[in-house]
Amino acid sequence: MKNDPIRIGINPISWSNDDLPSLGGEIPLSTALTEGKAIGYEGFELGNKFPKEPAALRELMAGYGLDVVSGWYSGRLGERTAKEESAAVAKHLRLLAENGCKVMVYGEVAHAIQGEPVPLYKRPRFRGEDDWKRYGEKVTEFARFTLSQGVRLAYHHHMGAYVESPDDIDQLMAHTGEDVGLLFDSGHTYFGGGDPVAVLVRHIARICHVHCKDVRPGIVRLARNRQWTFLESVLNGAFTVPGDGVIDFAAIVGKLKEHGYRGWLVVEAEQDPAVAPSYAFAKKGYDTLRGLLDREPVKEVA
Repeated sequence: MKNDPIRIGINPISWSNDDLPSLGGEIPLSTALTEGKAIGYEGFELGNKFPKEPAALRELMAGYGLDVVSGWYSGRLGERTAKEESAAVAKHLRLLAENGCKVMVYGEVAHAIQGEPVPLYKRPRFRGEDDWKRYGEKVTEFARFTLSQGVRLAYHHHMGAYVESPDDIDQLMAHTGEDVGLLFDSGHTYFGGGDPVAVLVRHIARICHVHCKDVRPGIVRLARNRQWTFLESVLNGAFTVPGDGVIDFAAIVGKLKEHGYRGWLVVEAEQDPAVAPSYAFAKKGYDTLRGLLDREPVKEVA
């Protein structure tokens, strides 16, 4: 399957959550890797339980026959210069580059509230065109640096951060250069108020990485109406794996295939493993995506 243009990976968050250690914190990394491999996943994104040294990480993953897909980087370009960020990312970028990663997940955490006890509506926002222009220039400069090291920046729009809504994504893409790739996250797109398929199509030329998470609409509505924090939304089950919610993954996969997307589909659904058993849900997510990737395109009748 390594020759397939689109490969299926998973984030260890299905087993243990870095932001909420009480969710699966006791589950060893070996369990996640063993079960992920058994299900059929070809690679894992990184989490806090993985080695931080390139050789140790390479040895660990080789022992399971798994690839390193990518890894989250908590960036602060909202308050730092691109030069400062380039210095800060060096060790993490080397870890990814030396393990064959082609993209780095960039999450903007400056002033973000996704891990704070604050309602989501209080997230940070840029005030206007000048703010977007300044930020876009910094992101572009930083992306050029990571690309010079062989790794493309995949910007993760995320709840509770500066870039959350479809309009935010549009602004980011309009104010950054082609070196900046977009990480398309189906669940965050929906939660952020957008139609995942529409947002995907609008920015498909810039998409270099894909996070596949489904949503439970009733929980998303409660999260907004009751002014929950992001972590409260997770705990109450706003997200789930592909095939267990309402997002049209058939359309998403179909559009990606039509466009000639080459990269990873990563199952990444924050849930409590005590409520949503890790193996069963990880398998459901994999089986859903595998079935869609293997589906033959519908031929139009003349």
